[in-house]
Amino acid sequence: MDDRRKRILYRATHRGTKEADFVVGGFFQEVVAGLPDGKLDEAEALLEVLALDLMDWLMGRLPVPTAWNGT
Repeated sequence: MDDRRKRILYRATHRGTKEADFVVGGFFQEVVAGLPDGKLDEAEALLEVLALDLMDWLMGRLPVPTAWNGT
């Protein structure tokens, strides 16, 4: 795995809460190696989102912003 993907994986598994580390980190552990180069900027931007906000989106407590919901 190249250095950029390693950094993404590290950031995904060190989010600040155990729950976010598990959920977000677990996802990235599965996909980061096969993530196309064109999606790495998007992955890094997603990891800039606060862990609490991201978990609220994932758990359905808050709606996912349009920029991130794929529509």
